[in-house]
Amino acid sequence: MRYTFLVLFALILHSCTKEYTAQQIIDNSIKGAKLEGLNEATLSFNFRNKAYKAVRNKGVFTFTKEYQKDSLRIKDVLSNNGFERFVNDSLVTLSEKDQGRFGNSVNSVHYFSILPLGLNDAAVQKKLLEPVTIKGKEYYKVQVTFSQEGGGDDFDDVFIYWFAKDNFQLDYMAYKYHTNGGGVRFRDVLKEHLVDGIRMVDYNNYKPKNKDIDFFTIDALYEAGELQKVSEIVLEDIIVN
Repeated sequence: MRYTFLVLFALILHSCTKEYTAQQIIDNSIKGAKLEGLNEATLSFNFRNKAYKAVRNKGVFTFTKEYQKDSLRIKDVLSNNGFERFVNDSLVTLSEKDQGRFGNSVNSVHYFSILPLGLNDAAVQKKLLEPVTIKGKEYYKVQVTFSQEGGGDDFDDVFIYWFAKDNFQLDYMAYKYHTNGGGVRFRDVLKEHLVDGIRMVDYNNYKPKNKDIDFFTIDALYEAGELQKVSEIVLEDIIVN
């Protein structure tokens, strides 16, 4: 009788444990951070002495980066129509290569600033990996890659995101990139910002001490102290309208 009861209890417990897909985990994380509001809003912030602004309206977007370089005032604009650079308010003619390079620079900062919101873009391919425990806390582990069509110049980069099992919060991320010789980066949360209830974060940015690693085990390397801090990703003066 006791054995039968234990078996029944285990079956009931198993049936009550919901299994989530990668899509559901990301959707729950976006909802928990209240990031959906940015789909129809203007977001501005400063990052490394440059002013960034993102205007989004149901898929129509304009991303800008403005900064001063000596006597020049430079404004980069990336939108659905492509990339433009203005120097002292005058439009500059650029090669296709430079348009792509400068446009990617603008897009990268705006992309990382609102994660995980961008993970529902059409080109994103999501895969649920085996869950892990980091610093005693359980995490869903999600791999993200991009289709070549619509995935941009860096479509072959690979990302991993770690979402807390208890509240779907994005606490860690890593990516493997191929530009400028390639490399790997891992980030953990340095500081949280709550702006009108919307969660945005600053990161500590790490690289492996040994570049010849298995990228998919980088969380274990982080716990083992095998990563070296290289920078901080800090957003300042955040405003949402």
